[in-house]
Amino acid sequence: MANNDWKDRLGVVYSTNADFQFTTEEPEQQETLPKNEQRLRVAIEKNGRGGKVVTIVRGFVGTEDDMKSLGKFLKTKCGVGGSVKDDEIIIQGNLKEKVITLLKIDGYNNTK
Repeated sequence: MANNDWKDRLGVVYSTNADFQFTTEEPEQQETLPKNEQRLRVAIEKNGRGGKVVTIVRGFVGTEDDMKSLGKFLKTKCGVGGSVKDDEIIIQGNLKEKVITLLKIDGYNNTK
């Protein structure tokens, strides 16, 4: 039994089958597209953020780790905070033009 964590079996109550093997399906990680094939959209948002303005990058196709590394790159180059969640990269502040410029320099050509 490689992974026998009881939290993974919360939906199963009991099985009378002696040969029952509980398995969980791992969600497939989507392969990261090359930088020149990414279609990223950069937008400014203020709604639902307590009046604070943020720059949001959407449309990244790839693994969560690659998205986090892109988010870290943008946050470092802009010198601000932010986060990566819900398939969005959130950068604090109104930095749309700077983010678009950084993405184009890094090789993301399909950026608007």
